[in-house]
Amino acid sequence: MSIDAVIFDWGGTLTPWHDIDLYAQWYAYAEVYDPVHAGALAQQLRDAELQRWRLQQESGGETSTGALESIFINLGIDTDSARHLTALATYLDFWAPHTFADPQARELLQQLRADGLLIGVLSNTLWPRTHHHEVFERDNLAELIDAACYTSEMPVAKPHLDAFSLIAGELGVKPEHCVFVGDRLWDDIFGAQQIGMRAIWIPHSRVPKEQVPEGDAVPDAVANELKDVIGIVRQWRSV
Repeated sequence: MSIDAVIFDWGGTLTPWHDIDLYAQWYAYAEVYDPVHAGALAQQLRDAELQRWRLQQESGGETSTGALESIFINLGIDTDSARHLTALATYLDFWAPHTFADPQARELLQQLRADGLLIGVLSNTLWPRTHHHEVFERDNLAELIDAACYTSEMPVAKPHLDAFSLIAGELGVKPEHCVFVGDRLWDDIFGAQQIGMRAIWIPHSRVPKEQVPEGDAVPDAVANELKDVIGIVRQWRSV
């Protein structure tokens, strides 16, 4: 089959993997929103987030994590208040150093575009589209992305087939004409292959063992660096 599009995971793929202290990220929020009870609130937020990811993983993507805002609402946080918006900005500031794109990302996407390929993003995420778009704008990648789908807006998550079908549909390309690039063997590689995409694995992320189910997929190719994707794709297209 011909290749018409390359679709990327976000965290750990277009951005390098970072080990994040989830309690610390939520404490940054909580100490602004409720300084008196910051420790307890941070723990509640952390537990709520972990529970969302756990359910998503255990369901095989049948259940999405949902949106970040829903976590706040479920804990009784006033998401329209000025203190929430200020605390949310602090939370995002905490994350900012961990969201910068791989230094090789822009050149790679430019090369793929020059080869006439469409570029997509499919991410398992709690963050709304606006947060991701701001990150891509900051890193000068937004103009190179033709379509992006985020599971915060979806009822399912990777590796569910519907997630991969959705991004292929947004690009206007059949799944079997797509290549998927990701750092997780289960979410990314297994999911992409089940719908007929070729899958390239970037094996640099330190994915926690509890997030790696048995029976992982075997990737169609391995990219030791992000820039290696262009050579792999060109080789496949030449056959």
